Amino acid sequence: MNIGDRVRVKESVIVYHHPEHRGQGFDIKGSEGEIFAVVTQWQGRPVSANLPILVQFSKKFKAHLRENELEVIN
Repeated sequence: MNIGDRVRVKESVIVYHHPEHRGQGFDIKGSEGEIFAVVTQWQGRPVSANLPILVQFSKKFKAHLRENELEVIN
């Protein structure tokens, strides 16, 4: 998976920071977005992030996910 790839959430993932459902659990399964970043460094030092893939779903909504929760779409 690379920056700019279109992806779809293939597993049930509950988020609480969705702009239209703030403070409530919201399942993003089936949502499509674009890989915005892959977190491998922080302030120039390597890190092993638990949720390394940052996906932008809309202008106001991004989420960090694991690679096994996503599938690349064409």
